Amino acid sequence: MRISQLSGEAGIPVATIKYYLREGLLHDGLLTSATQAVYDESHLRRLRLIRALVGGAGLSIAAVRDLLGVVDQPPASGHDLLGHAHQAIIGSEVRPVDITPVDTMLGALGWDLAGCDDAAKSSVAEALEGMRSAGFELSESTLATYARTMHEVAEAEIAGVPTESAESAVRYVVLGTVLAEPLLLALRRLAQQAASRERFGVRPLES
Repeated sequence: MRISQLSGEAGIPVATIKYYLREGLLHDGLLTSATQAVYDESHLRRLRLIRALVGGAGLSIAAVRDLLGVVDQPPASGHDLLGHAHQAIIGSEVRPVDITPVDTMLGALGWDLAGCDDAAKSSVAEALEGMRSAGFELSESTLATYARTMHEVAEAEIAGVPTESAESAVRYVVLGTVLAEPLLLALRRLAQQAASRERFGVRPLES
């Protein structure tokens, strides 16, 4: 197909497609003359992935380029592919915070932390430190409930990761992470309202 047809099929302007070609996000078409090229289904699939990563996930062009490099030359294990996808979303910066409490807490719950990166742990530790700094302490039982619940959520999500290609796996993980997080927060608030109604009903709080 010509670039105009590719544009129509992908729903992406020709100028944007040419930009992706210049940036190396999209592979070249087959030249039919000095100024003309034809494109195939592989270009359409790549454009749909790029659109999802840029528009749906809000990733920068640099992050998309790095992630597409992983798609084109995927690591040996699906776990490493997941790690690359997470790094594209949240980065790999390890914040200057003690992650020992996180290792202790999650290790006690039986989590296998060997495959967990320090950047993710530091995010948890920083969140806990922020709570403590504000004078808000969660009980150990509540923290354990959080961890157990999120582990169940993660197991369900990872079970759904497609395995037919690195491209489909990356799309699922990145968009699933970005687009599902608002849903998780919204469900949490709704669950709080339901639990509050069950506990307090409509009676006023005791003074």
